[in-house]
Order: sequence, then structure tokens, then C-alpha cells
Amino acid sequence: MFGQGFDRLLSSARRGDEAAWTELYLTLAPVLNGYLMGQRCPAPEDVTSETLFQVVRDLHRFEGDEADFRSWVFTIAHHRLIDSRRRAAARPAEAVDVSVLERHARDQSFEDRAIAELGADELEHLLVATTEDQRDVLLLRYVADLTLHEIAEVIGKEYNAVKALHRRAMNALREYVDVTAYPRRARHALTSSG
Repeated sequence: MFGQGFDRLLSSARRGDEAAWTELYLTLAPVLNGYLMGQRCPAPEDVTSETLFQVVRDLHRFEGDEADFRSWVFTIAHHRLIDSRRRAAARPAEAVDVSVLERHARDQSFEDRAIAELGADELEHLLVATTEDQRDVLLLRYVADLTLHEIAEVIGKEYNAVKALHRRAMNALREYVDVTAYPRRARHALTSSG
């Protein structure tokens, strides 16, 4: 996300350097907004702003490296998302359309790369095959670019539970794509001679 200059950037931001804050904002805002939109957050731009405001307010308390920083930021975003959903449930509003999701892929498998390259409509189409917990894991993995360990920290679950959710989500996607792309009737029609 930030690369080798992360420590310098963090120090500069803590000193109030405007350029450092601009870089943090330009790097974090699109990824946060993509994650929140993928989660069907009622007000993704507002929650992105709330998250970044809390990052500014609490940066002096943060300790760790870049991976810790990403986990910290997405933990804040996840909590603001939950708050936003509670507010929306108390005061229902119109659903927000999903637009283009920002992605930063650092995946190894073919399936991981394929998911990371999907457009918003395609991803939305696939996510119907997953549970809410599985969707959380997939969006944090492929939109927020977090590792499974970082995701566990963000959503407050054990690593093995997150790993199992990821595996089940990938299995659900495989099955969904298989059935959707190649329905059984079409397979039969292709193989029958009559």
C-alpha cells in the first residue's frame, strides 16, 4: 500500500505535514470506500470520512508497521460500518448502488487473481452465493488487500475461523460459477446425440 516510505510518511503525518496527510488520504480513501461500498454500507462516503477522521484523531496512539496500520484502519472502518448499519436500521433509507471497487491485489492463486480483477457488477453477482461473514472476509481480502491474519483482527474472529470462512466462500463461489456458467441441462444437451 505505502511501501518502504511508510515510517517516514507516518512520522511526517504525526508532525502535521500536509503532504503526508494528503498521501495518506489519497491512498486510504478509495480503498476504504470500495470496501464499504462492497459491504453495502448505507453511506460509504460518510463512513470513509468518519474512519479517516478517527485515524487523524488517534494517529498519535498508533504503534506498529504498515501491516499493523492497515489492520488498525480497517478495524476502525469495520466498527464505523457496524455503527452505520445500526443507524440505518433505526432509520431505514434507500439502498446504495455498488460502483467500481478499488482493488490492490497481492494474491498468489489463479482464483485470487481472478476475483481481484472482477468489476463491481461481476463481484456483486458472485457475492450472492456467500453468507454475510464470508462476504466480510472476501471484501476485506480482495478489496482492502488484507491478509487472513489481519482480517481476523479486524472482524474480531480467530484466524482459523477466518481461514475456514475464506475456504467456504471460495467453495461457494466455485460451485456458483460452475452451476451458473454451465447449467446441468446445457451439459446434457451438449453431450446427447439426439
